[in-house]
Amino acid sequence: MEVFMVERSLKGIPMDQLAAAQKRAIQTATDMTAAGTPVRYLRTTFVPDSGQCMCLFESGSCETVERLNRTAGIPFDKVTPALDLRP
Repeated sequence: MEVFMVERSLKGIPMDQLAAAQKRAIQTATDMTAAGTPVRYLRTTFVPDSGQCMCLFESGSCETVERLNRTAGIPFDKVTPALDLRP
């Protein structure tokens, strides 16, 4: 599986709505994996001042990550392959 970054513009989103979106992403990933499409939510980085939000997922394709976000009802600007460089 590869890592994909989902870029979002969420300026002004209340923290409870951001937390709810994160929970939906995690649950949708779990549901899709159980249905035979492996995808895993990794983490989110959010910058409150600008509203920039970047979420990382592991998946076999960009299209799977896009489908997860559409199914979960979470807006996004784009999905791109990324490298998750952990120490």
